[in-house]
Amino acid sequence: MLQPVKATPLSSLPEIFGSPKPPWLKVKAPGSPNYLRLKRLLREQQLHTICEEALCPNIGECWQQLTATFLILGEICTRNCGFCAAAHGRPTELDLAEPERVAEAISELGLVHTVITSVNRDDLADGGATIFAAVIQRIRERSPDCSIEVLVPDFRGSEAALRIVVDAAPTILSHNMETVPRLYQEVRPGSNYEQTLELLARARRVAPSLITKSGVLVGFGEARQELLRAMADLRNVDCDILTLGQYLRPSRTHLPIRRYYTPEEFLELKLIGEEMGFKYVESGPLVRSSYHARGQAEEVSRKRESERTQLCRS
Repeated sequence: MLQPVKATPLSSLPEIFGSPKPPWLKVKAPGSPNYLRLKRLLREQQLHTICEEALCPNIGECWQQLTATFLILGEICTRNCGFCAAAHGRPTELDLAEPERVAEAISELGLVHTVITSVNRDDLADGGATIFAAVIQRIRERSPDCSIEVLVPDFRGSEAALRIVVDAAPTILSHNMETVPRLYQEVRPGSNYEQTLELLARARRVAPSLITKSGVLVGFGEARQELLRAMADLRNVDCDILTLGQYLRPSRTHLPIRRYYTPEEFLELKLIGEEMGFKYVESGPLVRSSYHARGQAEEVSRKRESERTQLCRS
């Protein structure tokens, strides 16, 4: 069972950086043929992935399965989140040819599901929404059977920017909550918990059939009830898919790990999420928001079709 954790300020909690990782967090070094092929293609097309920028532990497994999360709008973020390995600073100029190169790479790989994400671009009036929409359009033109998942920033709360992306009709719209409200200022400076919830709620209102998704990392020092409350908040805005994974500190300059959750605890969180009504819960130590994304999309689509069939029969 999950044990309650006292809601203590991050600064007064002990850190465990430097101690040996639990065995369930160990992964093999990447190097499969598909991994090398994808790496070569990305370099040829001058494309970036969040898999590399965020030091994702699943990069070997996912790239072997020809699954990658493409990072658009450059590789420099205008924010400096305490958990993220992406570089931050002043972004470079927009690459208007990027949508075509992303679509070309997806077509060459023959992907049937793809994930597109970006750094925060607070320097742009629309936060990069127009480029997201262009990427979706180009993928549809080149790979009409490919389902498209977009993991978007908060666009600083702009409903107009969100509508630009939603109107381009992605299959899944994802925006990560990352942590509980109490820790937002330290984990996600520049972001707002309520704004995250409102983005997902707006997406549902604008496009009721759109699949929505969010992710939470654990191990920052959150209390059990805080975590369960955050999960409930996501369900209250009718979020379809939830991912839960262990925070892994990229370096000593990032926020410390306060606790490792066990695989058994992640299983319990999965069951709790399913009881709350999420259509899919991906929960495990190495889970990240795009992990097993294709399977999630297929399962939620299947469940929705089943619900529609049952409704027609009633």
